[in-house]
Amino acid sequence: MPEILAHAGFDFCIVDLEHGAIDLETAENMIRAANAAGIACIVRVTSNREELIGKSLDFGADGVHVPQVSTVEQAESAVRASKFFPLGRRGVCPMVRAAKYSADRSVYYDRSNRETMVILAIESVDGIRNLPEIMRVKGVDAVFVGPYDLSQSLGITGQVTHPEVVEKIREISALCRQANLGLGTFVDSPEAARQWVQHGIVYCCVDVDAAIMFKACKTYMNQLREGHT
Repeated sequence: MPEILAHAGFDFCIVDLEHGAIDLETAENMIRAANAAGIACIVRVTSNREELIGKSLDFGADGVHVPQVSTVEQAESAVRASKFFPLGRRGVCPMVRAAKYSADRSVYYDRSNRETMVILAIESVDGIRNLPEIMRVKGVDAVFVGPYDLSQSLGITGQVTHPEVVEKIREISALCRQANLGLGTFVDSPEAARQWVQHGIVYCCVDVDAAIMFKACKTYMNQLREGHT
């Protein structure tokens, strides 16, 4: 899938450990495929846990997407797990794939601190309430608004185009512009992507491989049925 996305022209892909049926060994191979195909690769970890974040970065991911961040303490924890001293306390091992199995040990730690992206998913009303303080945590590169979980937090589960959800995303967008921080969200169509890019989204996560496959298969079947009527 990372190779296909790269050849199709996507800028990046996400290896989803939170909702996808992907184990860590498979994740490493997907990162390897993305690197070979020339597409950036972000890992969405299962939860805000030091060992999961560290492993994903050891595998060579360009960044981590940390779900369900609602407090300053959770944001600080994610940064600590993602960065080496003096920015954090990520576990140190120079023999991992990201350090070219020790070939890059002399430059790896500084380079990783400069280049590894930390993306925090704000997916609740509490997260939005605490966002001004969360954005001031050093080492945070982008904020991601999870529209589905946010809709649930607002009491309108699954209604991601509801005016209240849209208004909250616009509110977050304004805060991110003021803080000069990248903003992301999930969309399921090119039309929605264009709309949100116009509103300042720079980390635009467009659809899911399974959904893309379903839509393509459904289109084929509809065309086949039309040919027999």
